[in-house]
Amino acid sequence: MKPLPPAAYRDLVRDALKEDLGTLGDVTSRHFIPAQARLTGRIVARKAGIVCGTGVAAEVFRLAAPGSRVKILLKDGAKVRPGQAVLEVSGGRGLLTAERTALNFLQRLSGVATLTAAYAAKTRGTRAKIYDTRKTLPGWRALDKYAVRCGGGMNHRMGLFDAVMLKDNHWASGGDIAAGVRALRKRHPKMTLEIEADDLGQVVRALELGADVVLLDNMTRPALRKAIAWVRRTAPRTQIEVSGGVELTSVRALAALGPDRISVGRLTHSAPALDLGLDFA
Repeated sequence: MKPLPPAAYRDLVRDALKEDLGTLGDVTSRHFIPAQARLTGRIVARKAGIVCGTGVAAEVFRLAAPGSRVKILLKDGAKVRPGQAVLEVSGGRGLLTAERTALNFLQRLSGVATLTAAYAAKTRGTRAKIYDTRKTLPGWRALDKYAVRCGGGMNHRMGLFDAVMLKDNHWASGGDIAAGVRALRKRHPKMTLEIEADDLGQVVRALELGADVVLLDNMTRPALRKAIAWVRRTAPRTQIEVSGGVELTSVRALAALGPDRISVGRLTHSAPALDLGLDFA
């Protein structure tokens, strides 16, 4: 897995530390840990999962505890078992200043990667790939989507700028959709056009407009089966995406229907944090 460049998270780390330190700094460590103290610790997994965010956590320690040494023991995307160390740190009392912020980044991102891996495992052996959505924590999109990749998932569009998705609210606005599609194709001929459909009639309309991807949203299982068969017959090059309340218990059955993509918002908006802790020797 290609690591995230520090530019993707350095400002976020600085803001997180500023939020934690306020105007007085780490009052607890300053009053109860000797200035000359030398500490060594390891971040250890309490539960099994997929590691993600080690580089971000290392950046927290470097900024909050200048002169500290950080050794990453597991690469992002690696499996971790309970009791296994992820990262090792040594330095002064600033390590305690960094502890919670480093764990916040590491636990959340590892949680996203772990949940994504669970979904991806359910679709193994089918043509369907697990995709994320734009339902990310504001300011964290690059990190959240990186965590999805670490878990074996695929990234949907990064934002409103790199792909077009026509949803029900766009149709309801009263604009000339066909004219908009023509203008899009003229100005951005390589940009992906995805159109949401709630029933077979809307699927037909999406294909008539030349959608690259048809999003079958919140359809019943019989309706999905019929819509997927229709698209495969009439527009075999069109990608088919399924979305809408996709649970871990139901994703395998959806994948068996034959879509190319299954998008899951909960990967980034509801993933539980992976239980990790910093233990000092």
